[in-house]
Amino acid sequence: MQHMSESEEPPDSRSLGKYRDRIVNGPIIRTLIWLGVPPLINQLTVVAYNVADAYWLSLYGETTVAVPRQTWPVIMLFQALVMALTAASLSIVSQYIGGKAYREASLSASRFFTLSFSCGAVLCVTLLTLRGLIFAVLASTPQEIFEDVMKYSSVISFDIFLNYISLIFTTLLQSVGDTRRPAIVNTVAVGLNVLLDPFLVLGLGSFPRLGVVGAAITDVMGKMISVSALFYVLRKYYPELRIFFTKDIDFKWVALVMRIGLPVLALGVTNGFAFLFQLWIINQFGVIVATAYAIGFLIMDIVDAVLWGLSGATAIMVGQNIGAENYGRARKVAYKSALLLFTLVALGAFFVYPIRASLADVFADDPSVVAETDRFLQILVPTLPFFGLFMVGMSTGRGSGHTLFPTSIGVFRLWGIRVALGYVLAFNLEMGSLGAWLAISLSNIIGGVISLLWIKYGSWTKKVVERRQA
Repeated sequence: MQHMSESEEPPDSRSLGKYRDRIVNGPIIRTLIWLGVPPLINQLTVVAYNVADAYWLSLYGETTVAVPRQTWPVIMLFQALVMALTAASLSIVSQYIGGKAYREASLSASRFFTLSFSCGAVLCVTLLTLRGLIFAVLASTPQEIFEDVMKYSSVISFDIFLNYISLIFTTLLQSVGDTRRPAIVNTVAVGLNVLLDPFLVLGLGSFPRLGVVGAAITDVMGKMISVSALFYVLRKYYPELRIFFTKDIDFKWVALVMRIGLPVLALGVTNGFAFLFQLWIINQFGVIVATAYAIGFLIMDIVDAVLWGLSGATAIMVGQNIGAENYGRARKVAYKSALLLFTLVALGAFFVYPIRASLADVFADDPSVVAETDRFLQILVPTLPFFGLFMVGMSTGRGSGHTLFPTSIGVFRLWGIRVALGYVLAFNLEMGSLGAWLAISLSNIIGGVISLLWIKYGSWTKKVVERRQA
């Protein structure tokens, strides 16, 4: 590799900075939407796939639709490390780009890729080895679906490895301000999943009838396409990022990554165990409640698509504006983003709420499952806008690099409210599944209000990176 002095910009650095002026100087709401719409479209495609996946699985077997949701807390636990790495990557790389420190941005890109690849491979093997213990003991998966969960998780372990690579590539592109190309890549990959799903799940034509294994295989195939295409985009349009394996990982850089990423990792791990324990609570009420839980969250994902699509734009704008020392503008970005997302998610909830029972009926024929799903949605859907505020708080932490306080909110809302209060309501006060649903709703409201106060008044508008001097 050609030597470069400390102060010299890498070749073609204009491509790294081509979105910077718009992000640090453009109209806030319009820029948020410009950055957020491509991942929003991508997220809507993902939701469409999840809905289609659930529909085909429901045709394969009514309780089979609960299988992917059983693995979700475990996947979340195993993805905690990549969430920490992407949070640190977005903070560091976007702030370097905001400060026009393109050489440092390039070096960090390869370091994050190296770490993500290695960690993903280790965790893939770990899940393959421990999944029997996890689902039998920790999740207490109902026996009716246990074997399917084991089959599904054996394939989805490889999806976790590929996701470590895909997410770091996507985050690097987003740090530059390019949200369009990763959204296109992931939308195409998910679209292929949607097309292949019925063939592999139900065995249409000459394809084998694989059920949950078929659903997992299409996920892995789509992720392989995403990784390959995202790598191509990075090499073609941002060659100065030079994504390759590197041993050049110094202590100061690791310390910065740990400072930003450890709170996010702690949140991811505690979230994973909290959701696993929440799943254990729900599984105690049998396969009907477990199925209603899976269908209910699937329907809420339709409303959440706006939230998951647009909240990433907040982190990009906050990171680059802090890097450019536009501290007042960074705070305005976060606050306006919170109000925008609260409004948009509230509109989505408004349209979904009246038709919640009809949506549940699409995925289940059993009146008991439909009734339980309806009760779940009736309690939770109105609280989704507050969950939007919490997510903007998390995105603000990711962009600014100040992740400790939003992490603390996340731990409290899950362990203090969803798990502890949920257990008390469900078992001690004998409210059953209703107690679990009420605890989830309260966690959304309380977490959202506290997050909004932190966005408005917290001391998070400080740089976490410094450009090295020649």
